[in-house]
Amino acid sequence: MMRLLRITMSGHILIENAIEKIDSDELKSKMNLDGCGAVVSFLGITRANNDGAEVIQLEFDAWIDKLPSVLHRLAGQAIVDFGVISVAMAHRVGIVKANEDIVAIHVGSAHRKAAFKACEWLIDELKNQAPLWKKEVTDAGEEWKSGLG
Repeated sequence: MMRLLRITMSGHILIENAIEKIDSDELKSKMNLDGCGAVVSFLGITRANNDGAEVIQLEFDAWIDKLPSVLHRLAGQAIVDFGVISVAMAHRVGIVKANEDIVAIHVGSAHRKAAFKACEWLIDELKNQAPLWKKEVTDAGEEWKSGLG
């Protein structure tokens, strides 16, 4: 069962916390795409293998009260810096099994180049700035990972 918690929607920014599942297509369908000629999307998934070990799951811990405002700030910055029109983002928290979706980012823009640049910047900055912590559970044990890469 999918349970999305809508956090904020103002202007052309949509941020959702995905508690149990991300529906990337549903998230994209909620975007305001007026004036857009391109949508660039990034969907991050849990690798099934990492450094020779079978990944059972990732466990994401978040400062849940702060996460939406950080993502909203990043989306707003992407709109200003890259001239894009619309940004939608969702990130899972809790347990994410191998091959399940972790994060979805959609960027709507009049032109593709700006959308590609903004989308790449958003995932990089999300990994650097979002208050998220990741524990990787593998068949070889478990380890808290620095950063989200």
